[in-house]
Amino acid sequence: QLQLVESGGGLVQPGGSLTLSCAASGFTVDQYARGWFRPAPGEEREGIACYSAGGSIALFGGSVRDRFAVWRDNAKNTVNLQMTSPKPEDTGVYFCAKSWGRECLGPSADRYDYWGQGTQVTVSS
Repeated sequence: QLQLVESGGGLVQPGGSLTLSCAASGFTVDQYARGWFRPAPGEEREGIACYSAGGSIALFGGSVRDRFAVWRDNAKNTVNLQMTSPKPEDTGVYFCAKSWGRECLGPSADRYDYWGQGTQVTVSS
């Protein structure tokens, strides 16, 4: 059974750092691409980052490109998102998702078929 579980959310101060982790069962990091999403105005979810099965990284959106990083741990079957210098507007529920295929094909949620339950991130002083 395919399952994704996010962890690591919580309260973080502006300018701090927070790392989110996405663990999966039923598939591995080298089988399908895995992405990170969060809510956005006018959209249900916006893509933030993606890690392809082959090891390529995609970061979506100028607001996060210089502040967020994504990497994977093959042994733990996790794809992790590090938020540095978070801002209050980064507050929201962060989701990870499994892609239909191996490649990162853009930030659209339509390209992902399994989702985790999300983890809340609150950026506040």
